[in-house]
Amino acid sequence: MTTATATPAPLRDRLGLPDTSGRTGLVGAHLIDSLGTGLILAFTLVYFARTTGLAVAAVGAAITAARLLALPTAIGVGPLIDRYGARVVAAAGNALSALAFGGYLLAQQLWQIVLVCLLAQIGHVAYWTASTGLVVLASAEGERTRWFALVQTLRNAGLGLGGALGALLVAGGGTGSLRLLVALNGVSYVVATVLLATWRPAPAAAPAEETAPAEETAPAEEAGGYRAVLRDRRYLLLVAVNLTFVFGSMILSMLLAVYLTEGLHREAWVAGSLLVLNGLQVVLTGNLVAGRLERFRPTRVLAAASLLNALAFGAFALVAAAPGWAVLAALYAAMFLYNLAETMATPFREELSVSLADPGLRGRYLAVYQLSWNIGQAVAPALLTLLLGRGAAWPWLFLLVLSLAAVPGLLRLERDR
Repeated sequence: MTTATATPAPLRDRLGLPDTSGRTGLVGAHLIDSLGTGLILAFTLVYFARTTGLAVAAVGAAITAARLLALPTAIGVGPLIDRYGARVVAAAGNALSALAFGGYLLAQQLWQIVLVCLLAQIGHVAYWTASTGLVVLASAEGERTRWFALVQTLRNAGLGLGGALGALLVAGGGTGSLRLLVALNGVSYVVATVLLATWRPAPAAAPAEETAPAEETAPAEEAGGYRAVLRDRRYLLLVAVNLTFVFGSMILSMLLAVYLTEGLHREAWVAGSLLVLNGLQVVLTGNLVAGRLERFRPTRVLAAASLLNALAFGAFALVAAAPGWAVLAALYAAMFLYNLAETMATPFREELSVSLADPGLRGRYLAVYQLSWNIGQAVAPALLTLLLGRGAAWPWLFLLVLSLAAVPGLLRLERDR
């Protein structure tokens, strides 16, 4: 009598990784794009202040003006994705970013700073609006969630490496190092553009609407347009739910450091260590978590992630009242929960944004979805710092309530499917 032995799952499946064969150009483009963003992300204000001699407040106002002017970009990009495809639009976005960072080297006046920052922001938004469509082009049947998790991992790894390299360059010298930083960033976008322009999706992975000639899809686009998206209540509910996650994501760049240093009177290194923990946890566990959870409904995974976020935000709020010996342990525990929620939520949110969209109008749907990011990122800094001014716990309690409010929305989304 012979005993059948189960064939062990391939290592790729055990790690929750998608099949990347024939898609290295796309993987490289995502990594290099994020690496370039990380290089300059934290140093844009410093760069213009040091290389132009303008006041920091004036430079900050110019950057803010550029980002506000770029807010409608996603709406303009949506029809371009529907007509020309995600790959072409993403490559064009990177090319525009490369041009913008070349302009950084020449900008000396406020209007020039507004112009080059506006071009960079338009390129950035165009790329990330189209990036979900790139995953649709790349992913084999049943692997979209894994691809979204991989993109999240590549983005975090690239931002972390780029930020570290940028910090080393800035610490190593004066304006020459800053100009080198900007030049390297521009080069990174050129490389990413070339990788996307030369990548050709496998026919099996590319859906019909991405491979059909533009003139064949145009009538469907004209018949629907944004009015069709705005009539889709289920998709607008998803956009509203995503906004709660957008606000939560802003704690890393807008809230955590100031809360720890001003609200809890802790050293800056504590905030830095929590950010390192976030990057490492997401990079090392993103695909593992996605692989383990892909058998569940995305709405259920997102509801669980919202509850974890609420728990994490509640823990952050309570840290202010914790005894001194428990503060560090509580902070790291809260950060661990927050990071776990991030790794759970990101790929499944993106999966829903694709699966609920009308394939013939996917570009416009993704543009409306991207608006939740643009609006949240514009509103969150002022709102969270205003709440922090009223008391250390207030922004965390606000985020806790938002996270809890997302749960019934997700359950409603599930019932309407």
